[in-house]
Amino acid sequence: MQSTDLGSKESGKIWHRKPSPATRDGIIVNIIHNTSDYLPKVLRFLNAAFDSSGDCLIAGDHHGNIYVFDLCGNRFNLVQRTAQACTALAFNLHRKSEFLVALADYSIKCFDTVTKELVSWMRGHESSVFSISVHGSGRYAITTSSDTAQLWDLDTFQRKRKLNILQSVGIQKVFFLPLSNTILSCFKDNSIFAWECDTLVCKYQLPAPPESSNILYKVFAVTRDGRILAAGGKSNHIHLWCLEAKQLFRIIQMPTKVRAIRHLEFLPDSFDAGSNQVLGVLSQDGIMRFINIQTCKLLFEIGSLDDGISSSVISPHGRYIASIMENGSLNIYSVQTLTKEINKPPPPLVKVIEDLPKKKGNSGDLKVKVTSGRVQRPVKSRESKIQTRILKQDLTGSLEKKENELSDGLNKKRLQILLKGYGEFPTKYRMFIWRSLLQLPENHTAFSNLIDKGIHVAFLNLQKKYPIKSRKLLRVLQRTLSALAHWSTIFSDTPYLPLLAFPFVKLFQNNQLICFEVVATLIINWCQHWFEYFPNPPINILSMIENVLAFHDKELLQHFINHDVTSQLYAWPLLETMFSEVLTREEWLKLFDNVFSNHPSFLLMTVVAYNICSRAPLLNCKRKDDFEYFFHHRNNLDISAVIREVYRLLDTTPTDIHPDSMLDAFVALTKGQYPVFNQYPKFIVDYQTQERERIRNDELDYLRERQAVEDMQAEVDQQRAEDEAWCQKQELLHRAEEARREILLQEEEKMTQQRQRLAAVRRELKVKEMHLQDAARRRLLQLQQDQREMELRRLDDEIERKNLSRNQEAVAKEMKENADAYRQKVDLEEHVFHRLIETDQTQNQKIRKLIEENLAKAEQACLNTDWRIQALHKQRCSDVHRNECYQEIAKLLRKNRKKEIEVLNAMMDGEAKKWEEAEEKDFHLKSEKKTAALSDASRRWFLEKEIHDAQHPCDKGEPKYWNEQVASGCLPRTSQLNDISEMESLTQISLNQRKMHWDAMEQDLMERVRNLRQRLVTQAQNRCQTPHLLAT
Repeated sequence: MQSTDLGSKESGKIWHRKPSPATRDGIIVNIIHNTSDYLPKVLRFLNAAFDSSGDCLIAGDHHGNIYVFDLCGNRFNLVQRTAQACTALAFNLHRKSEFLVALADYSIKCFDTVTKELVSWMRGHESSVFSISVHGSGRYAITTSSDTAQLWDLDTFQRKRKLNILQSVGIQKVFFLPLSNTILSCFKDNSIFAWECDTLVCKYQLPAPPESSNILYKVFAVTRDGRILAAGGKSNHIHLWCLEAKQLFRIIQMPTKVRAIRHLEFLPDSFDAGSNQVLGVLSQDGIMRFINIQTCKLLFEIGSLDDGISSSVISPHGRYIASIMENGSLNIYSVQTLTKEINKPPPPLVKVIEDLPKKKGNSGDLKVKVTSGRVQRPVKSRESKIQTRILKQDLTGSLEKKENELSDGLNKKRLQILLKGYGEFPTKYRMFIWRSLLQLPENHTAFSNLIDKGIHVAFLNLQKKYPIKSRKLLRVLQRTLSALAHWSTIFSDTPYLPLLAFPFVKLFQNNQLICFEVVATLIINWCQHWFEYFPNPPINILSMIENVLAFHDKELLQHFINHDVTSQLYAWPLLETMFSEVLTREEWLKLFDNVFSNHPSFLLMTVVAYNICSRAPLLNCKRKDDFEYFFHHRNNLDISAVIREVYRLLDTTPTDIHPDSMLDAFVALTKGQYPVFNQYPKFIVDYQTQERERIRNDELDYLRERQAVEDMQAEVDQQRAEDEAWCQKQELLHRAEEARREILLQEEEKMTQQRQRLAAVRRELKVKEMHLQDAARRRLLQLQQDQREMELRRLDDEIERKNLSRNQEAVAKEMKENADAYRQKVDLEEHVFHRLIETDQTQNQKIRKLIEENLAKAEQACLNTDWRIQALHKQRCSDVHRNECYQEIAKLLRKNRKKEIEVLNAMMDGEAKKWEEAEEKDFHLKSEKKTAALSDASRRWFLEKEIHDAQHPCDKGEPKYWNEQVASGCLPRTSQLNDISEMESLTQISLNQRKMHWDAMEQDLMERVRNLRQRLVTQAQNRCQTPHLLAT
């Protein structure tokens, strides 16, 4: 058993040496897929499907890698990576290169194996799709999931219908019946319905299975003719339904070790016409058993308990079985190898009785062994020879001739009797009978050696001469003709060989070995002496036909001679095409049933019979073209009448002209190796071969020379094309240059216009800029003027603040001087008073009372002084309040310049009022000062008088004292007035001086302000005149 690891390869060979499957397991190759990582992992295959031809297999693993395996071409290719596991596959669409794959995301995709591109993407399922069934035409598909089944049109990839069911019921499988337009739907409640595909009308429903069989159907299989349905489930029973009678006709019980059935599939056979008899049953133990549903016998099985099968699929022609194993690998089985023991021919009716050798002195110990099988020689013993006796059973009363006994147990005479009775062999057994009649050896090794030599050179371009629509048929024809050419050299030069072999290739296209051996047997026996006059038609064979025709129908032959129609026209076209051009398929099969059952001369007699049966239309033909058309096209002729005529000719033709005497009897191909075919003029073939080789060499030389000339011509053409292209490029460049010049001129004109417009725009911008600069300058001048005015106001405020501060300083200084003088005066008075107290301690009560009154007056004078100080403090607060008013007025002046005059007048009025108030307060202060000075003078005079009296006491009496006191009281009053007047004069002088000084300073400051304002006005007028001059 060969094993192939796909690894990371995208293409390669499936097997590297010719597969030779063993009879015990039948495995051609075991395919595994391991990753090429450091720790390799096994990629398990999940599904597989064959195409309609059965030679290509598609398989997908659980990573979404989909491979195509060409079992005939020994190649595999990675066609798609879907990146997710596939749940179902279908590869039998009407476009052969396309396939359907159901993915784990519940979608169905269609890919092309050649282009490897996505063709369509179909969605609609809500659960995993586990089945895809394709109609026989390949144009419709049914996808089935657990909850629904959907019908798709594969031409448009649109959903046509959808089958919805109750969730409690569930779907088991929905699929097309083969060779019909019927859909079969199977549900989990064992109900089975048949529907018409086009109208979806229910055709019938199968009855419920018998109650005694407790089985729920899970798996189903249908024969190729769609007549028998097999159903199974979790049981070892299989129910067989006849869909024509719509009833259960058989229940098959599998062995007891089978507890559940996982898969069912019928094994096709080329000779059963679709009524398959072998059913493959995959059970829970991983073993697939193949049973005959008629005899209920186990034929063979695949898989084992150690290497179980997970699922299987069988090719349509029944040649291969592809099984997905439980370990994830893929096994390809050869059905021919597995059925080798089963397909053995039936044993002959001859029985061999073998006698055991006699022992010494024991004559009664003889044992008889009866065996059934082929006639064979008895086995010799080492001790002695066994005496055997062959007993032959006489069926007809006499022995059959040896040539009538066929290898497969058939009798040629009986087949001929059957053929004469029914006119043809049964369609079901025709191929089997042909193989038996022709005694095909089925030399697989020899045929493989011929095939391995590849396509012969003579047939490489076969499709040009014979354009065949089917590529598979063309490929099989090429291989068959190449094998014939490799077998014998003459067939590479035989021009009519494709015509001769084509009907057999078309009939046996699924079995190339049988096809080759049938054609080879036909050439050896029925084409005897055809190649003696090679490369001309077989004149000797045509002469035989002409002699027979002359004997049986001289009129027709004379008609041919009169119209210059030779045997090469009325006989050779029929022979070289083996009547395939003038007969239908059924007629041709019926004819060759008789050809293969009779002597090789039957084919020549068929040509004569065909002409005789067609004598009426042939006698009406007058032109040679009509004869050519007649023998190359189908005609309204009864083939049964032709066959009867052949048998009549065989019986009535004289021996001297009978082809039977000139042709050898049938000779089968030898087993193991094919016989040498050299019945042709070797020197002519060799000469033709040499000539052909010479012609081929000359042709190769001619082709090389022609190739060289073509290369030179191509170079010349290329150079000419390059020159023309260069000239065209130059012309295009010249045109482009002229166009660019025109474009440049237009651009220059546009640029000139743009420059003019730009100059105008610049002038406008310049004027606007000048206006903007003028406006900005005006705003700047206005701003500067405002700043200067603000500066003037600030200077005015500063001057006022300084004047105010100077006045306050002067007043404060004056107040300080007054306070110092008052303090000194108080100190002096206290000192005098203390002196007075010290000296006048002895005075009486009256003097003390007088002194106290004087002290009260002095204290009153002090209170007056405090009141004056408070008045001065109030004046200072008034000045601060006035300063705040000035600042508020200045702010108002900055915000509203239009009311400047009114605000200034208001300020001047306020200032005049304040000055009047100050003058009033000054006058009040002066009066207070005068009063204080008078009180000080009176107090000083009083103190001096008291001190004087204390120092000079008088001796007079009291009246005298009072007189003196009155007198002295009058004198100091005048002195007080004098002192007060002096102090007032001094104070008035100082105040006048200060007022004059402040008036002078005020006049000077006002003069400076006027001059500054005049200069500002003059500058503003000059600036206003300058822009006007610039604008003009």
